[in-house]
Amino acid sequence: MKASAPQTSNGQEERVEKNMQCSNCALYLLVVSVVGSLSVAGMSLVPLHPSDHIPIALGAWLSALGLVFFVSLFALLNHVGLQTKIGQRCRKKYQLTIGEVLDISNKIVSAVQAVLSCFTGVVVCAWSCTRNFLRSSHFISEAYAWFGAAYFFYDIWSMYKVYVCSAVNGAINGAVSGEKQKGSLRKVADYLIRQPLIILHHLFIGSFGFLLIVYLRGGLGDCVFGFVYLMELSTPFVSIRGILSKLKMKASSLYVINGLTMLLTFFLCRLAMFPYVMYMYSEFINQSIWEAMKSLPTGCKVSMAILTIPQFYWFSLMTKGAVSIFSRKKVNGVAHPCKSTSCTPLMTGAGDIRS
Repeated sequence: MKASAPQTSNGQEERVEKNMQCSNCALYLLVVSVVGSLSVAGMSLVPLHPSDHIPIALGAWLSALGLVFFVSLFALLNHVGLQTKIGQRCRKKYQLTIGEVLDISNKIVSAVQAVLSCFTGVVVCAWSCTRNFLRSSHFISEAYAWFGAAYFFYDIWSMYKVYVCSAVNGAINGAVSGEKQKGSLRKVADYLIRQPLIILHHLFIGSFGFLLIVYLRGGLGDCVFGFVYLMELSTPFVSIRGILSKLKMKASSLYVINGLTMLLTFFLCRLAMFPYVMYMYSEFINQSIWEAMKSLPTGCKVSMAILTIPQFYWFSLMTKGAVSIFSRKKVNGVAHPCKSTSCTPLMTGAGDIRS
């Protein structure tokens, strides 16, 4: 009997060590998958000349690599947050649920996608806008359309994972009774009912938006799509705002500074951008801005309206939230977390802006 205790202790230590080894192995594999998929995608484009177009076979390969990259990055962040010692310390410090960890991972991946999109936009604008406004093109515009399209379909799955996990933990609309007993189809149906706009938005961008950049535009207007890629500049700040909220840092100066930066980048890249692009087009065809707008094809006008109108609506929500926060700060002399519904736009209303 006395000898059994050391044997039991040794067995537990062996199991713990084995679990740690498996965890480290999974961590290394995920890092290799993330770095490898992005590196291979970049190397696949090296032989191309800037004015080349992306063949369908190469495009499909880029989409596959994009799916591997975004899924692996999400899994890597979740692994760090849930399976490593530093992740467990952070969870304990900020009292994070598993659903909140997954939500933070989702927002980080969204920010990474936005950075890649903005990099693409800078390259396209630097190449195409300095040459022929309509007819110059750079292969990276089509290449990232293939690669980035995978993100919008990945994100539908990722948000579903966050939704289910948060619902089970009672993080959505308070305690969710019987959530664990719901079947998979019921959970999917509830997810679709709760998130119809963002799902439709992702399906629209991942399908029609992809086809527009790759095929429907007929190789024209690459400079314009460079600016469209740059619309994602505000997304990292939207993600940071959501992460700070999860970390209970709404009352911090960092939260306010990030919110103001988000407003500024959103205004510049999603509102002021459209008049500037029309000005560039009017200069190119040597007409006034109004005449240039009238000369656009009907389909182009409708697409611009669909893309522009929601931006004004979201910006108005953000502005109301910011004004509410500063009004509360002015009255109380210190920034407090918003408790009224008027603060909701800045906290959560723009969380799904990922066009």
